[in-house]
Amino acid sequence: MNTTRKGAAVHATGIGVRGPRGWAFRGVDITAEPGSLIAVEGPSGSGRTCLLLALTGRMRITEGSATVAGFPLPKRMGTVRGRTALAHVPGVAELEPALTVGEHLKEQALLGRRLTNSPGGLLPWGKRHKEAARARIDAALAAAGLDPDTLAKGLRTTVRDLERLEALRLSIALAVMHDPHLLAVDDVDLKLSPAERALAWQLLRDLALAGTTVVAAGSDAPADALIVRTTPAGTARPADPAPAQDGPGTTPHTTEEEAAHAFAEAGRA
Repeated sequence: MNTTRKGAAVHATGIGVRGPRGWAFRGVDITAEPGSLIAVEGPSGSGRTCLLLALTGRMRITEGSATVAGFPLPKRMGTVRGRTALAHVPGVAELEPALTVGEHLKEQALLGRRLTNSPGGLLPWGKRHKEAARARIDAALAAAGLDPDTLAKGLRTTVRDLERLEALRLSIALAVMHDPHLLAVDDVDLKLSPAERALAWQLLRDLALAGTTVVAAGSDAPADALIVRTTPAGTARPADPAPAQDGPGTTPHTTEEEAAHAFAEAGRA
């Protein structure tokens, strides 16, 4: 893996998150260097989303220990949130169907216009701001492999008119505009064809090779990914062919509602 950029190392030992009615996930171990591609696999309801939220400082772990980019969780959750980004996470980082691609990109550019080399941390409005915003947008689109010219109405295409892979690329572009050390992506292969799955995973591999640590939930991950599995309690895990470190998994009765409750308790970034 290319570690020339500022990807986050991830180290976790026996981490778990307990919700109002049980464990969302439990006993997960991860050792990943900066620029790794970490694939979280497991059936629906096994805590995959909660694990992504925990590793990005958006859900408080209740047992075990972890560090992301050298910062301990849960003690430094706020610091970790500032160095990570989410993409394609239902109920947390979602696209607005009625907005256009251009509107989403402009909104994220405005949110990310704080620059450390300008007085007060903000780039003044005007030509300089527009140029910086345009450069940030172009870089994000290139990183996500989304070419507006291929869309039905270009940047004026609404999210509801995007193909599923295009929507995934847009969500990732919005996330990488904040230049995260770690990017977490949920449901990578949701309702994608086998060919589209391969393209989605190749995109994430390319981001990791460029230096950003990527944690993604899905199936059919590439062979060189670090596999972490969440498994319903009482179910034996198959032998893991990849050099991954994982744990005993989660309780089978954990629901999306419980995950939402636990997320609310932890506090949103």
